[in-house]
Amino acid sequence: MAAFTALGAVPNIIEWEAPMIAFRFLLAALLAMIAGYTAIVVADHGINLAPDFLGDIAAFGWPGQFNIDFASFLTLSALWVAWRHQFSAAGLCLAVPAFFGGGLFLTIYLLIISFAANGDVKTMLLGPDRVDPPTA
Repeated sequence: MAAFTALGAVPNIIEWEAPMIAFRFLLAALLAMIAGYTAIVVADHGINLAPDFLGDIAAFGWPGQFNIDFASFLTLSALWVAWRHQFSAAGLCLAVPAFFGGGLFLTIYLLIISFAANGDVKTMLLGPDRVDPPTA
């Protein structure tokens, strides 16, 4: 196989697969961290985030600035998920948990699409229909 790799006939699997494996481990670690932290916060403070989140924004302090910044990332995440699915019904339905679920949703979603796309980042980012459009 080394001879074929040197000639460019067979891709070096380690070169393109190792970064995706590392990315998937990162996603799994982030998912575990976010889920664990969220479980503790919900157990201690309940599930009603809105008063704290919006109260910090209304106070015009650094926590509010962070919340506005974070909300912009949630909006971009939801918009990307809907766009990736070409604003189909499924894409619009997925955009809702993308916005409200934040990193918890996005880590799961990226793990799923990384396997569905066989680790192809272009397909992960653009969606399969934009990479290989269906023929008429």
